[in-house]
Amino acid sequence: MQPKKKRAQRRPVRKPSVRKKQQPVATNLSKGDDRRLAELSEALDIMLPELTARIAAVEHLLVEKEICDRDELIAAREFVDERPRGGFAAGEQY
Repeated sequence: MQPKKKRAQRRPVRKPSVRKKQQPVATNLSKGDDRRLAELSEALDIMLPELTARIAAVEHLLVEKEICDRDELIAAREFVDERPRGGFAAGEQY
């Protein structure tokens, strides 16, 4: 008679705790994403006016100290506005 093969013992499957309800992962992520998006939006609402004021102050000093004139600043703004933006679709923009 052949000896019996030993089988590897499997670990018992853990059952979820009765106290904790399992929710679909997508629901949790979307709530977290919505909260994070709201936080980022609030931070941008605070930072953008401050950055705009600082840029305006620097532009004012550049003109006042005669480092550049108003037309050069306008040309620089137009150049920046025409640049392709980065991000997810950066390869598609030209």
